[in-house]
Amino acid sequence: MKTFSIAKSRRLRSTPYTSRIEKQGVTAYTTYNHMLLPAAFGSLEDSYHHLKKNVQIWDVSGERQVEVSGKDSAKLVQLMTCRDLSKSKNGRCYYCPIIDDDARIINDPVVLRLSEDRWWISIADSDVILFAKGLAIGNKFDVKIFEPNVDIMAIQGPKSFGLMEKVFGEKITNLKFFGFDYFDFKGTKHLIARSGWSKQGGYEIYVENTKSGLELYDHLFEIGKEFNVKPGCPNLIERIESGLLSYGNDMDLSDNPFECGFDKYINLESNIEFLGKKALQKAKSEGIKRKLMGVKINDKNIYLTKEEKLFDDKQKTIGFLRSAVYSPRFKMIVGIAMINRDYCKVSQKFKINLNNKIISGSVCSLPIN
Repeated sequence: MKTFSIAKSRRLRSTPYTSRIEKQGVTAYTTYNHMLLPAAFGSLEDSYHHLKKNVQIWDVSGERQVEVSGKDSAKLVQLMTCRDLSKSKNGRCYYCPIIDDDARIINDPVVLRLSEDRWWISIADSDVILFAKGLAIGNKFDVKIFEPNVDIMAIQGPKSFGLMEKVFGEKITNLKFFGFDYFDFKGTKHLIARSGWSKQGGYEIYVENTKSGLELYDHLFEIGKEFNVKPGCPNLIERIESGLLSYGNDMDLSDNPFECGFDKYINLESNIEFLGKKALQKAKSEGIKRKLMGVKINDKNIYLTKEEKLFDDKQKTIGFLRSAVYSPRFKMIVGIAMINRDYCKVSQKFKINLNNKIISGSVCSLPIN
């Protein structure tokens, strides 16, 4: 695979940690919310095995926040998502599909309720801030919407709990999954959530004080030596095996939440009002025509930059492959695909044209097992 460099500019923002991760050996970037996001530190497989056994520190500053505050902030946030937030609590995170009036997915952020009238929408790669401002203006909501200066570092892996306890004390071990609180580091309070884009466990530190954040970053690496800490980034192998969906890769504006398996985050029976509710009710009554599923493909090499068609023995299209990677665990390619309804069966066979070769594969569940 040929590699290319990224030309940095003001439009493609560096992060406070960029100089550090470049000294630590980052070998590839992608872009996320107009910002650099590390994509590799050497071998993808080596990083995968390390993540599952140890602890990594990720620069995920590209996971930007949209802050919504003011008298009508709760109304606006609820209008954006099909998940019922009427009983949400301060200090909790909520996974919330954001949809438009046609019930198409605009984003799948984690929403943090900081207070009754102050929220952070921690977004995947898209311009949610413009969508939020448009709804606020159209509905004449009394809100303030902006992107705060928050640069997240993620501490991920099974040894993350020991490392974080050593820095912040026993209190942090009491933090429940998708809960957050403020923890002190040398006189500066940092919002820390028990969350992250892996299934290996860990935390996300929402850094608002850059100077303190850089000191914390360095400190974590210094005292983390006994935990075999290394720099890392969201790992494609671990993500796909775990069934963690990526907006822009596995789903986009052409999909609705039912097709993506978000049923438990869709609250059509409640009295809440949200954009796209009627469209979602119609989609439910008609039934889905396709669904995201896992797939296994009997080959080792794949480099996916667009959807690839999956077909049966009669050349009939059964779906499209959206994400894929070689898995050292399964000794084959694993992926996430949008499969047509009639073929959404575990062990459904298919074929795919990869590198001018016809390769066989089968449909499986998510997470992949």
